[in-house]
Amino acid sequence: MTKLRFTKTALQALPIPEQGQRQTIYDTEVPKLALRLTHAGARTFYVVRRVGAAMAWMKLGAFPEMTVEQARAEAQKLLAEFAKGANPAEAKRAYRGEATFQEVFDDYLAHKRKRNGEPLAERTKTEYQNHARLYLPEIMPLKLSAVGHERVAKLHRKIGKTTPFAANRAKALVSSVFNYARDRRMYSGENPAAGIQGFAEESRDRFAGADELPRLYEAIAQSPQRDYFLLSLLTGARRANVQAMAWRDVDLTAGVWRIGKTKNGTPQNVTLSPEASAVLKSRKEGANGSPFVFPGSGKTGHLVEPKNSWDTIKRTASLARLLDAMGVAGVLDADAREEADALALTRLSRAEKRYRAEAESAKIDPADFSLSDLRIHDLRRTLGSWQAMTGASLAIIGKSLNHKTHQATAIYARLDLDPVRQSVNTATSAMMEAAGLKDRADVVKLNGKRSKA
Repeated sequence: MTKLRFTKTALQALPIPEQGQRQTIYDTEVPKLALRLTHAGARTFYVVRRVGAAMAWMKLGAFPEMTVEQARAEAQKLLAEFAKGANPAEAKRAYRGEATFQEVFDDYLAHKRKRNGEPLAERTKTEYQNHARLYLPEIMPLKLSAVGHERVAKLHRKIGKTTPFAANRAKALVSSVFNYARDRRMYSGENPAAGIQGFAEESRDRFAGADELPRLYEAIAQSPQRDYFLLSLLTGARRANVQAMAWRDVDLTAGVWRIGKTKNGTPQNVTLSPEASAVLKSRKEGANGSPFVFPGSGKTGHLVEPKNSWDTIKRTASLARLLDAMGVAGVLDADAREEADALALTRLSRAEKRYRAEAESAKIDPADFSLSDLRIHDLRRTLGSWQAMTGASLAIIGKSLNHKTHQATAIYARLDLDPVRQSVNTATSAMMEAAGLKDRADVVKLNGKRSKA
């Protein structure tokens, strides 16, 4: 009996038997797994098991279409059926009847329920389908038992080399689908995603700062979708909720917008600031009878995420900030700035190309003034960040943004140090005045000696 540790390289290197001959090689890792090699070069995986006085040969698939990892996983599935007392025919039927990952995934999207009993949102289904299409195509046609821990771990590492966040989401999706299969009695094996350590992820804390807001507001004011972005910024609501905002849910008298169901499955009462109310009042005066604040021509009836408009806003604001810096550096005078602003209004791409080149010639890096990394969702984070910086507690921020967990609000913890610092500075200043170490509005260096009067 010839034994070999099966690998792709080792199996491809096996010498072809002579005419009329065939050779059988057994795997050293799964001893009942065999590869039969014919003189024509065909290589086929089998599970070979003694049943009584006879040997049962159960075909798995041809190599290399079936990989070594797949063959081992499927061989172990068949051997597990034997261990339960099944005969070869029963074991083979059990194996053939097992669902593929694609089949379970489709069932998962159709019937999976959240903890509150509600089905998955269409947006969530689309997100999962995109993840499966982009990152899981190689496991979709496999039977569940053929997926295996090694394959999922390898896939996770491969995706993580470029997109750690996506790798973790793909692993979580695989795990969720297998848990679903076990709950539905479609699978009884181990979850192949269990025990795989996720990649470290940096929590995103990007928001529009004081040096960015003036030009961002100006760029938003020039956009055809001005009101949408203003309300996103002024309410801190999730973009999907702003897009689907309905007039029936807006109470301008009370200054409240009620969202029936948010992303986390709970309702939310959004407080409308005077500025947000003013935007809505103005918009309602020009409403055309649509039930939505932001009507759309698509099947939803309301606005769908305006990515192109947001891209233009970011580019416009970034260029304006760059032009500001060039003016401060003396690269642009008042007349040149007026010309630049006019060109940006009519030929944004041309203006970007021209003034970026001029800035680089003047040793000014355009990247230092770019808002290209600002996302629509960061408008929501901007409100929370400014709440923190103006003294709001994390509990208040979490409630205003409808966070379900404390972890979601934790990113604002470092920002509420500004009012704390102001308070500490005020207190220490008062103490120094009381101790006679400083006059009002003076800062002294504490060197251990009292200054002489």
